[in-house]
Amino acid sequence: MNINITKKVFFFTLLLTSLNMMSQDLGKVAGKISLSGNIPAENISVTLTGTKYSAVTNSNGQYEIKSVKPGSYVIHIRAVGIHTIEDNIVVKANQTTTRNFSLSESQEDLDEVVITKNKYKQDKPSLSLRLQTPVLEIPQNIQIVSGQTLKDQQITSMSDGVIRNVSGAVRLEHWGDLYTNITMRGSQIQAFRNGFNVVSSFWGPLTEDMSFVDHIEFVKGPAGFMLSSGDPSGLYNVVTKKPTGITKGEVSILGGSYDFYRVSLDLDGKLDKKGKLLYRFNGAAQKKGSHRPFEHNDRYVLAPVISYQVNDKTKLTAEYNFQYANMTEVGSYYVFGPASGGYATLPVGFTMTQPGIPDTNIQDHSGYLMFEHKFDDNWKLTAQTSYFKYLQQGYSSWPSVVGPGPVDRDYDGVPEGTLEAGEIIRNVGIWDAESNMYLGQIFVNGKFNTGAVSHKILGGVDLGSKDYEADWGQSHDLDTVDNPFNVNSPNYGPPSNGLPAFDHDTPLSQRAGGLYSSEYAAGYVQDELGFFQNKLRLTLAARYTWISQASSYSEVLEDSHITPRVGVSYSINESLAVYGLYDQAFTPQSGVVREGTVKPLTGNNFELGIKKDWFDGSWNTSLSAYNILKKNELTSDPTSPPGQAYSVVLGEKRAQGIEFDVRGKLLDGLNLIANYAFTESIVLESNVSTIKEGSIVPGYAKHVANAWLNYTVQSGKIKGFGVSLGGTFQDGRQTDTWSAGLQKLPSYFKLDGGLSYETGKVKVTANVFNILDKYLYSGSYYEWLSAYYWQTEAPRNFRVGVTYKF
Repeated sequence: MNINITKKVFFFTLLLTSLNMMSQDLGKVAGKISLSGNIPAENISVTLTGTKYSAVTNSNGQYEIKSVKPGSYVIHIRAVGIHTIEDNIVVKANQTTTRNFSLSESQEDLDEVVITKNKYKQDKPSLSLRLQTPVLEIPQNIQIVSGQTLKDQQITSMSDGVIRNVSGAVRLEHWGDLYTNITMRGSQIQAFRNGFNVVSSFWGPLTEDMSFVDHIEFVKGPAGFMLSSGDPSGLYNVVTKKPTGITKGEVSILGGSYDFYRVSLDLDGKLDKKGKLLYRFNGAAQKKGSHRPFEHNDRYVLAPVISYQVNDKTKLTAEYNFQYANMTEVGSYYVFGPASGGYATLPVGFTMTQPGIPDTNIQDHSGYLMFEHKFDDNWKLTAQTSYFKYLQQGYSSWPSVVGPGPVDRDYDGVPEGTLEAGEIIRNVGIWDAESNMYLGQIFVNGKFNTGAVSHKILGGVDLGSKDYEADWGQSHDLDTVDNPFNVNSPNYGPPSNGLPAFDHDTPLSQRAGGLYSSEYAAGYVQDELGFFQNKLRLTLAARYTWISQASSYSEVLEDSHITPRVGVSYSINESLAVYGLYDQAFTPQSGVVREGTVKPLTGNNFELGIKKDWFDGSWNTSLSAYNILKKNELTSDPTSPPGQAYSVVLGEKRAQGIEFDVRGKLLDGLNLIANYAFTESIVLESNVSTIKEGSIVPGYAKHVANAWLNYTVQSGKIKGFGVSLGGTFQDGRQTDTWSAGLQKLPSYFKLDGGLSYETGKVKVTANVFNILDKYLYSGSYYEWLSAYYWQTEAPRNFRVGVTYKF
């Protein structure tokens, strides 16, 4: 027995010694692969041709192939969307052969390829969201609308159907494609562009044209890593197109119903042979009519971008966006009816606008300068500044009186006459406006470990100065009491009281009656701690914000606040994560109260969720539940006499709900976007006599469901042929005013669909919207007018587009 044991020990010792001697004779291949801009190339396959030796790059672009027999090999670099690279190498015993590779492709280009394969799902947020974490691991509900989604659905502006791709998002005020104004989780969310808050007033910004938009990120709930001040319901971030380093181009022509014509151009390439100086240029021109007569909205867009790779660590990017809109006066899409009639009592194409009123012209300028510097593979500094200038010269229409009833436009108690049912006195007011925003931010992303705990650090500073001024002080009645506008027999000839003759020449600063300004400074720090090899992630953050606000309607308000943020995310496995979040937001408010001082609005958000990637990440589902509490919100004082616009503190409001989203590739060629949201928002405490506790807060739909299904044939004679079908359903729709009226908004259902065919460099896409030809509208009841108003959507209509890539 002892002899046998001795033999076995000797045998295993000899075997281990032999293996150790063999391993000492082997070599290793290692290195790093970078994209243009010195961005680490992740998930790139590295193989030695004709052998079993292989590796995949990590998040830092690094790879390592161990235990390679000495000899000559061909190293092979490949991944979807990149040009394959091969090179000869020699591996020597007991040595590491180092080979680094720089690819001409950029991350943006690889992302575009991934979207082409999986058209509707993106796994990582943009740089402008400042995070280093995949969406699956972020303890918050973030939904990304990909660029391919925008193309397939033929979306041409931010207000043109984007929200169907995100759970719970609605628009109760259409604003005629002028302003987007999206409501989500019971309140209007903030508008961002490339990480900057671009809201200068309630009415802005001008909705972005999709020609220069890469994708759109919806962040639900407070976002302490982005939001200096704003509503705790969330934000959307429009990410513009950047140079990719690949020379390519695309031109698209689009036409459709109601005199809709559009052409857009996208050019991308290099300005030098080394690929350090890159450019991207996007432009568009659009002529757009309406299903209502005398109404149009024409757009012209220029968006050049230049980036310069100073060295392996430093990059500069300069960008300019210009949008010009020439459109019918704001308010042309509103229709009014008496309280006794309710909604939708006139044809879907009815208009109250007056031919001959000059167009409204808008110029929207925005410029950006970004500096990026990588200290090493783990630390990066980003600094960017931007300037936004908005110029508007135009008009706004709104009725003075809606019949039937007496007319007392002076509010002195003495009627000037009586209007019959269907008779209206239309009014046109001036709306000249100018806005300037100076914004800046600097932030640092870092990674390091303390023992077994990993850290992802985010810290930075936000600075901003915004001002908005407008002239609303000039108005003109188009009609008279003796000769009003009659909706039952409309006369679009010269109005009885003539057209307005407003003063546009006096400098706006001398005649502006509406003035708003704000300045803010904020600092924030966030640490995402990873435990158990990053399976458990704990996010701890805090943000300090100082802000000063002023307006011509209230006293100057200055305040500061610290808002904490705590998030937990746990990966049950590589494709399934659960999370919880507590976050806060605060917004200083402008207003005059009878007693005391105005306090800022504060809000907090509790959120729980689960995220799942299916079938190797082909498609994703997310389910979240939230509870948002808002305190100290101001609302108008119902006891204020005319001309004394006092405010009162409403009290406390609560929004809560459940949201579900699914997006991605179900099968080869079959892609789906679907979502559902249940939302409920009520008043918990009220200081206003006419608003009772338990009252429904205006401005949302209780049930919202959307779906968009696209299938493209993958092989055979009709390869490249695609079909799409999508629908939107809303129920429990609330109006956007506290005066709900006796008639509720009905349920809403819209069905869209389309066909496409792609062969080589050409793709043809055709979509039909509102296939069922339903009378679709939104609206509200205005108590002071004793009238309903509504805005109709177009009846059945179509768009056909051709795209050529070169």
